[in-house]
Amino acid sequence: MALMSLALAGTLAVTALAAPDRAAPAVSCTSGKAGLAAKLRRELTAALADRGGTVAIGLRDRRTNTTCTLRPYRRFDSASIVKVTLLATLLWDAERKDRYLTDWEESLAWSMITKSSNKATGTLWSRVGVNKVRSFLKEAGMTQTVPGSYGYWGLTRITVRDEQRLLALLTRENPLLGADARAAILRLMNQVTDTQRWGTPAGAPAGVSVHVKNGWLPRATHGWRVHSTGVFRGNRRTYTITVLTEGNHTKTYGVNTIQSVARAIHDNLNPESRTAELHTPPAPAEVIPPLPPG
Repeated sequence: MALMSLALAGTLAVTALAAPDRAAPAVSCTSGKAGLAAKLRRELTAALADRGGTVAIGLRDRRTNTTCTLRPYRRFDSASIVKVTLLATLLWDAERKDRYLTDWEESLAWSMITKSSNKATGTLWSRVGVNKVRSFLKEAGMTQTVPGSYGYWGLTRITVRDEQRLLALLTRENPLLGADARAAILRLMNQVTDTQRWGTPAGAPAGVSVHVKNGWLPRATHGWRVHSTGVFRGNRRTYTITVLTEGNHTKTYGVNTIQSVARAIHDNLNPESRTAELHTPPAPAEVIPPLPPG
């Protein structure tokens, strides 16, 4: 695996936690619901107050016309959350050609999303081709995303702004992805294996359906990249959350940062559910997955 040595070298180099960014920009929130923006801004700021590394946040709730952002244009290595973009590209291209996915493509897509299989991703990345990924990104308005070169799909450069644009495409009618394609992607994100259902689902009420994709990767600079992006539907609302992080000394540290953010969001968007059963993700295994080239 071409990036095996890169991943292992990154682990050896990650020995100290990056200090909190004292010059960090402030969380920005707006809302059509009185008082909600200020409360979210205050609680998200508190959730990050003692966290090291660099964090970017995106939230969009249609029901209350609420948005929150932090570093929406900061680029991060994607790790595995680029797999949703790849699947969207595959389905977009199939719709353009008026064809269904083959059984083989469906099997690869299932493994890529639900198990985060790097092998399946590399196969699909090669089959789809980086030029087609670029074409989808252009059509989707994801102009800040830069696909990884030479088959290194996990080094695609992403932003919160573009990830939130992708989630918006998955949750509303649009000319790029038809209803069947949107449903297929969300269905697989809902079937992610239990050991990978950490991150943005933390604190979601039991009545809300969870659709999630996470990514994690250590490198020699900026420590662990740990990301989580999710769609949440229920209680007469649909909202999307993206949290991207780097500068984490372990994967678990990044996961905990993301989950602190997620709990603040779910709690404020679902106040009627505060006494209900909440989603508690399992602790992630501290595993370094090799990241193969496509």
